[in-house]
Amino acid sequence: MKTLEGKVAIVTGGTRDIGRSCSIILANQGAKVAVNYCNNKAAGDETVARIEEAGGIAVLIKGDMTKKADVDNLVAETQNAFGDDIHILVNNVGGLVARKTLAEMDEEFLNHVMALNMNSTFLTTQAVVPSMPPGSAIVNLASLAGRDGGGGGASAYSVAKGAVMTFTRSMAKELGPQGIRVNSLCPGMIDTNFHDTFTPDAVRRNVEASVPLRRQGHPDDCANTVAYLASEKSAYITGANIDINGGMFFS
Repeated sequence: MKTLEGKVAIVTGGTRDIGRSCSIILANQGAKVAVNYCNNKAAGDETVARIEEAGGIAVLIKGDMTKKADVDNLVAETQNAFGDDIHILVNNVGGLVARKTLAEMDEEFLNHVMALNMNSTFLTTQAVVPSMPPGSAIVNLASLAGRDGGGGGASAYSVAKGAVMTFTRSMAKELGPQGIRVNSLCPGMIDTNFHDTFTPDAVRRNVEASVPLRRQGHPDDCANTVAYLASEKSAYITGANIDINGGMFFS
């Protein structure tokens, strides 16, 4: 049985890695998925094609989630495609941008990292909630870095993801009376382009050796949890920041 039959979902940054896995798995569970992208249309087209090849339904919508006009357009285009109600929001947009120490950072860099990770989550949540009926779910992508401060040069990213975790708790309290649940994931070392770009291979091998499950995570490890949190199977879970790290860190 498909757990999300008849639901409409938005996945921001839904074209690669964790976002792509979320888009595909939500669609596999019966949701109609609006896949958001910012720059890489080819990756978005591939994600939608994979959904459709498996019999799912998806549309690709361009937009920068740090800009309110683009966020509003994402909501409008989703409703044009699938109707007024939006049942699932996955706030996946975010990124480290660069590793910089306190001495290397300037205000512009800090603001950019905060906007990409926290402001995008705020803007999209604010825009989508009015279209969410009771029983809807929001899942934010935070990070282990929001718990432990992150690796070297990741302080801005860690602060931003910590803000996402606190925002998750606040929205769980505020939106709960409307029947809307809000949770987040805190992934550890997941085998994604993020770590291809920012984490040396030797560090990744060391993490693999030290994690109790002796491997990096796969994007599907996150996406399967997102699908669970989006479904009625998790109907009494809200305000949770769920660790997905193979035992690397216990909150």
